[in-house]
Amino acid sequence: MTRIKRGYIARRRRTKIRLFASSFRGAHSRLSRTITQQKIRALVSSHRDRGRQKRDFRRLWITRINAVSRDNKIYYSYSILIKNLYKRRLLLNRKILAQIAILNRNCLYMISNEIIK
Repeated sequence: MTRIKRGYIARRRRTKIRLFASSFRGAHSRLSRTITQQKIRALVSSHRDRGRQKRDFRRLWITRINAVSRDNKIYYSYSILIKNLYKRRLLLNRKILAQIAILNRNCLYMISNEIIK
C-alpha cells in the first residue's frame, strides 16, 4: 500500500487557535491541548464579564450620583431623586447624571430645582 499523507485541515485549525493564544504565557501558547482549553476559558470569561461590566458601571454611576446628592443636600437620597425625575418625565440616564454630578454640579442643582417646581 502506498503512504497516505495527512491533509492540511487539522494543521490549519491548530494554527488558527495558536494565533488566538499567541499572547498567552508558557504552555498556554505552545501546546495544542492547553491552547484549546485556555481559548475556551478566555471566551467564557469574556462573555461573563461583559454582563458584569454593565453591572459594575451602573453601580459606579449610582454611587456617584448618591454621593453628590447627599453631599449637597439636593435631596436626601438617590432614590428620591430618581423617583422625582421619573415623575417629571426628565429622561436622563444614570450615566449622564453621574457625568453631570462630577463635572458640573451647578447643572445638577438646576435639574433638582426643576424637579421641585
